[in-house]
Amino acid sequence: MRTDDVRALYDRTMRERARPDGPGVRVERDGPLVRQVGGPDDWNGVVWSSPDLDAEGADAAIAAQIGHCAGRGLPEFEWKLYGHDRPADLGDRLRAAGFVPEPPETLLVAPAELLTGPVALPDGVTLRPVTDAAGAELMARAHERAFGTDGGRLLHQMVRRLEEAPEDFVAVMAVDGVGEPVCSGRMELYPGTGFAGLWGGGTAAEWRGRGIYRALVTYRARIAAERGYRYLQVDASAMSAPILARLGFTALGTTTPYVYRPGR
Repeated sequence: MRTDDVRALYDRTMRERARPDGPGVRVERDGPLVRQVGGPDDWNGVVWSSPDLDAEGADAAIAAQIGHCAGRGLPEFEWKLYGHDRPADLGDRLRAAGFVPEPPETLLVAPAELLTGPVALPDGVTLRPVTDAAGAELMARAHERAFGTDGGRLLHQMVRRLEEAPEDFVAVMAVDGVGEPVCSGRMELYPGTGFAGLWGGGTAAEWRGRGIYRALVTYRARIAAERGYRYLQVDASAMSAPILARLGFTALGTTTPYVYRPGR
C-alpha cells in the first residue's frame, strides 16, 4: 500500500468530497472549507480545508465558522484537523480563537481483504447484528460500559440511522452468555470512495484482551470486502491504535478534534 497515494485518495474522496454521515444533515462548501451541518444532536464540523489555505485565509475561515456556530445555536462545533493540513500553525490559530483540542487520534487504513480471516470469540460470547431500536439500546449500553460516557447521543443517532438510512450502515455487538453487551462497533460504507469507516469499537474493561475487539473488526471487514470496498479506515485512539497496527493497519497521519463551545 503506497501511503502517500492512499492519503491523497482519502483527502479527495472522504474529505473534499465528503457525504453526509446520516439522515437530516448536509455537506456544504464554505470558501476554502467543507463542513457538515445538522441539528444539535448531529456531528457539526469542518472535514476538509484547502491545502492552499494561508495564514490570512485561515483566520478568516475560523471566524466564519464561529459565526456559523453562533448563528445556528449549536452547542458545539468541531474542526477536524489533520496533521498534514495547512497552514502549519492552524492548530495554534484554532486555539487562539477559542477552539479546544481533544486527544489526537491516528488515521489508520488497511486493505479490507487483509482482515477477512476467521472470527474467534471467547466461550459464551456471540456476535449480534444491530438492526432495530432495541438493539441500539443495548449497543449504547455497551458504549457506556466501554468508555464510561453517556450513550444517549449515540442511541439517538443509531435509531435515526437504522430507521431512515440503513443501507450503507452496519452495526454489531458482542454479548455474553446472558445477553449482556460487552463490546460494540459500527461501520459506515461510503459509496464511490473505496473506503469503509470503522467507528465506536470498545470493549468493557473486564472483557479486554480476549480477542473480542479483533473479532468485531474481522466481522465488519468481511462485509466491506463482500460489498466491494477496498480500504478500511479508523480514527484510532491511543488504546486502539496498537491493536489495529498488529492487525495490519498502516498510519496515514494524525487527526485532532478542535471543539468550539460558545460561551466557554
